[in-house]
Amino acid sequence: MESIPSASYSMTLRVEFPHEAGSLGRVLTSVGDAGGLVGAVDIVRMRQDISIRDITVNARDSEHGRSIVETVNGLPDARVINISDRTFLMHLGGKIEVRSKMAIRTRDDLSMAYTPGVARVCRAIADDPERAFNLTIKRNTVAVVSDGTAVLGLGDIGPEAAMPVMEGKAMLFREFAEVDAFPICLDTKDPDEIVATVKHLAPGFGGINLEDISAPRCFEVEERLKSELDIPVFHDDQHGTAVVVLAALLNSLKITGKSIEGLRVVVNGVGASGVACAKILLAAGVRNIVGCDSRGIVHKDREGLDTSKSWYAGNTNPESLTGGLSEAVRGADLFLGLSVPDVLTLEHVESMNEDPIIFAMANPDPEIRPEVALGKARIIATGRSDYPNQINNVLCFPGIFRGALDVRASEIDEDMKLAAAEAIANVIPEESLSEDYIIPSVFDERIAPAVAEAVAEAAKKSGSARRTSGEREDLGMSAPSF
Repeated sequence: MESIPSASYSMTLRVEFPHEAGSLGRVLTSVGDAGGLVGAVDIVRMRQDISIRDITVNARDSEHGRSIVETVNGLPDARVINISDRTFLMHLGGKIEVRSKMAIRTRDDLSMAYTPGVARVCRAIADDPERAFNLTIKRNTVAVVSDGTAVLGLGDIGPEAAMPVMEGKAMLFREFAEVDAFPICLDTKDPDEIVATVKHLAPGFGGINLEDISAPRCFEVEERLKSELDIPVFHDDQHGTAVVVLAALLNSLKITGKSIEGLRVVVNGVGASGVACAKILLAAGVRNIVGCDSRGIVHKDREGLDTSKSWYAGNTNPESLTGGLSEAVRGADLFLGLSVPDVLTLEHVESMNEDPIIFAMANPDPEIRPEVALGKARIIATGRSDYPNQINNVLCFPGIFRGALDVRASEIDEDMKLAAAEAIANVIPEESLSEDYIIPSVFDERIAPAVAEAVAEAAKKSGSARRTSGEREDLGMSAPSF
């Protein structure tokens, strides 16, 4: 089934055609006939005989974009004289930059920001390293760390190619929670080297967001860093996905009237996010989870299980089911897809329990398209922005780190994740919930503050918070002078 035109394949065509009635209409009609979606139309230059316009067009993919250009060029009186890929233009020179928080205009400014005044601040931190949280960027800064081995939808593309994704992550931190973040892509796949490098970098950061590191190495890297650092370490591919999935499920249960304890859940895809989703669902009260991978149902007697799948086998599948996806989904209430496109069929959905819930999150193409399951599934969610109910990590990680940084949390524990999920779910009042509105929009300005507040409170209760909201700022009055 063809995908629909998307802004991710958006281009601006600069088209020259005769300046006469009907010419622009013929150009726009040709774009539409080729399956393109026309956005803005802007005048570049108009002469007595020639008109030049910039026409913004969304395509389905790169090949479709080329087809649209060929269609326009095929008109007898039109010519495409330039093509700009709007997505590439957005990335030109990178998407983020560093700016000073204050201007340096006088000698006094310079003497306080740098030498000699800065020495007093350095000495204060040397005497009490905790003061770095207030007197440097550490208090509001997160490192976004990746080795580029598991980039969503792209796989192992390496550190350089992963940088645009990490830059984008840094943008989202800033835009949604006013957290400063730096993309750090490492040219190594060795867990020992990754751990050592992050530990060496850690003094300058208040938190570490691990991103797109392939399983099973990601489990080892995260666990070691959590145990060896005193700042939050959060692998977003695991826990960000898990938190938003739980939020969507909590609201789905309000609609269907099902209890979380009575659910039968199938998780298709037992990688990093699949393991984390199972853990948070179990912590939230789910008792019956069955995991499937490319070899079928994960169970205790299956040979060749790695460490993470051994955990899965030991903590899920209470009925000891065997077989494949067909056996797993029969009688299930929730299908959670974290795998590959088109593995869930309509027959699978029809074999599920009454009012089935489908979270088909493979990107860019889900395990089943919503239009296929429509009328059979009670609730359908995906990871895509062009369908209702987008389960997107951006609902989670900015607010989680905002809350953790605000109270100087030493870690992000399970209680903080559960609090984040409940906060996301509760952004939508129960009376406003519907089958196509179980999760708030990523642009809902209530989300990050709500998540931050819930996470901060949970950190205080669990004991990981090292600062209370009423604590005075460090203004340096106790710093030694010289």
